[in-house]
Amino acid sequence: MLQSFKYLFSCNLVLSRSLSGYVSRMRYLMRLKEDDEACREALKSGKVLLYHKLSPLLRKTSSGYKLASLKTSDLEQILEKVGKDKHIVNESFLLGCTDKDEPQFSLDVGDLDRSALEQECRGMFVDLRKAFFMIPGPESPLAAKGQALLRWHQTNCFCSATGQPTVRNQSGSFRVCHSSGITYYPKMAPVVIVLVSDGSRCLLARQAMFPPGMYSALSGFCDMGESVEEALHREVAEEVGLEVENLQYSGSQHWPFPQSSFMLACHATVNPDKTQVNIDKAELEDARWFTYEEITEALQNLPRDPRREPPVFWVPPSYAIANQLLQEWANHQQLSRKLHGLK
Repeated sequence: MLQSFKYLFSCNLVLSRSLSGYVSRMRYLMRLKEDDEACREALKSGKVLLYHKLSPLLRKTSSGYKLASLKTSDLEQILEKVGKDKHIVNESFLLGCTDKDEPQFSLDVGDLDRSALEQECRGMFVDLRKAFFMIPGPESPLAAKGQALLRWHQTNCFCSATGQPTVRNQSGSFRVCHSSGITYYPKMAPVVIVLVSDGSRCLLARQAMFPPGMYSALSGFCDMGESVEEALHREVAEEVGLEVENLQYSGSQHWPFPQSSFMLACHATVNPDKTQVNIDKAELEDARWFTYEEITEALQNLPRDPRREPPVFWVPPSYAIANQLLQEWANHQQLSRKLHGLK
């Protein structure tokens, strides 16, 4: 017991030292959020992710595609070439910082000619859902955050109390109505997403809007005043007519669709003797139980290119937290089978 405690203590020391750069970076970001002049200065040496009507700019590389990140000075030159005032760069919103403390911003130029911009930027604007299939996994959260922040500002230009225009601060971390004094901050809507299991199978469903063949875990928005647990119990009962028993939290993820969601992921179990699914057809097109073999095959054969025909049955790709739930469930099933001498 002492050895394990000593090991944990030494790990915490190492972790604390490694986080010193992170703390410094977070405090730098906080300063940029609160100090308009500091943010303007940071923009001069920062990089900008460009969007056209909320579609991010991608560039082709030797290994595929990646998010295009433009130096502010280079972007200003491009804007002048396409006949636009370079000062619209100042309309960019602060996203964060790289590990090298390089500020990152996002800017939507949807009122400019798309083809001219793509030619000058040596890239192409791609719908975010398709871009997720094309860019490296670590870039997905940044692309999603950039779009979500742009969308929030585009839809919150007026005060809901007075109807008067709201004014952003330089970083874009809030908007203010000077008539009412109300300050608006970017928001995410809490959503529960749950993978239900009966012990040997897991339940997946699809909505009519899903791409052909794709099934995912059950999900739904939290109602006002609900806890995560209450929302999860209610959603499963409403959508598939099942009553869940045990719950286990897995993780969370920002998800930019349909507006900006905060996904709270959980595992849940139902009584193996009470697995009859009763689908709410207003919410779901289909829902059914899948075996371990079906899930592992789907996880190994994820579609890599949205332009190609997808498999008959497939699951959300690795950037989605639904995929994480499926990976965890499959790993648990594999371990359980080994313990019981099953293949």
